[in-house]
Amino acid sequence: MREVAIIGVGMVECGELWEKSLRTIWAGAALAALEDAGVDSVDHITVGCMSPGLFVGQEHLASLLADELGMAGVAATRVESACASGGLALRAGIAEVASGLADVVLVSGVEKMTDVDGADATYALGSAADQEWEGFHGITFPGLYAMMARAHMAHHGTTSRQLAAVAAKNHANGLLNPHAQFHLKVSIDDVLASTMVADPLHLLDCSPITDGAAAVLLMPLARAKDLAGRRPVVRVTGSGMATDTITLANREDLARLRAVELAGERAYTMAGKGPRDIHVAEVHDCFTIAEIMATEALGFFAAGEGGTAAEAGSTALGGKLPINTSGGLKAKGHPVGATGVAQVVEIVTQLRGEAGQRQVSGATVGLTQNMGGSGGSSIVHIMEVE
Repeated sequence: MREVAIIGVGMVECGELWEKSLRTIWAGAALAALEDAGVDSVDHITVGCMSPGLFVGQEHLASLLADELGMAGVAATRVESACASGGLALRAGIAEVASGLADVVLVSGVEKMTDVDGADATYALGSAADQEWEGFHGITFPGLYAMMARAHMAHHGTTSRQLAAVAAKNHANGLLNPHAQFHLKVSIDDVLASTMVADPLHLLDCSPITDGAAAVLLMPLARAKDLAGRRPVVRVTGSGMATDTITLANREDLARLRAVELAGERAYTMAGKGPRDIHVAEVHDCFTIAEIMATEALGFFAAGEGGTAAEAGSTALGGKLPINTSGGLKAKGHPVGATGVAQVVEIVTQLRGEAGQRQVSGATVGLTQNMGGSGGSSIVHIMEVE
C-alpha cells in the first residue's frame, strides 16, 4: 500500500447560493483544488453527495460533474453515507491512491440544499434517519438530537449553557473564516434566548441549511514531495470508519456515539497516534450536543466532561485543543455532502500554517470526524505534516 498525501485544497463560500447551480459550485471548488496543487489532470474523481435527487432532481453526478470539469472519460464515482458522504469520498479516494488504482484523485463533496422549501429540505434530511421506525412517527433530526442531549444531561449533568458555549465559540471562529456562511458574533446568552426548536435545543444550537462544495487532491506521497516545493506536505496517516444502529431506540446508551468511538479507535491505530497527539480537530457539530459527544467519543475528554471543557474554553482558539476552527457546521455551514471534505480543507490549511487569524500555533497533527444521521455512520481521518 502506498502512502497518500493531500497536495491541493479548494472550496467555495458556503451559504444560500441562489444564482448558482450544483454543478457550478462543485466546479468552483474542484478548480480551486487543482489550481492549489498545480495539477491539470486526474485519474479518478470521487464525489460525496447525500441527496441530489431530492434537493435538485439530479442523480448520476459522477458523469455529470466529470463532464462539467471538461474531464469526460475520467473514472468517477459518487458515494453516499448521509451527512458523512464527504468523509466517505475521502476514504474512497485514499483507497484508489493507496492501492495503485490511480495516481491522482480529485476528492470532492457538494450539496445544493436551498432550491427546495423548508418542508422538502426537512424531508430530504429525514431520509438519513430510520424511515419506518422514526420518520413514520414524525421525528426529525432536531428531535433525535434533543433526545440525545436530554440523555447526556441526565447521565452527566450537562447544561444548556454548556451547549450554548459550543455555538458561541464556533461563531467566533466563523468570523475569521472567509468561506463561512455566517459572520455573526453570537454570545451564550444569545443562544439561550433564541427560539426553542426541540427542548433543550434552541435555534442557535442547530446548524443551517447550506449550499456549498469542497475538494482536495490526493496523490502518492513520493510524488507529492516532488511537486510541493517549499510548501509543507500533508500526509493522511489514519482512516477509520464504523456504523451504529440508525434507530436511537436500538442503542444501548443515547449519551454515547459508538460509531465515532470505533472509527476513532481504528484511525488512531492506523496512524499510531492517540487523542493526546492531536493538535487541532474538526468534528461534526450539526447540533451543539453533537460536538460535545464527539469530543468525548474521540477520547479528547472523559465521558461527561465535553460540556465542561467547552464552557471552560478548552476547545476555543488558544485552548487546550482547538475544535472547529473553521466555525464548524454551526457557523461555516453544513452542505451535507460537502461537509466532510470541507473539514479536511480546514485541517490541511491549519497544518500548512495558512489559516491566518484562526491559525493554531505549532499544529502538525490534525483530525476530522464526519458523521451520518444521528450517528449511524462515522468516518475519522488523521493527517500530519510530513
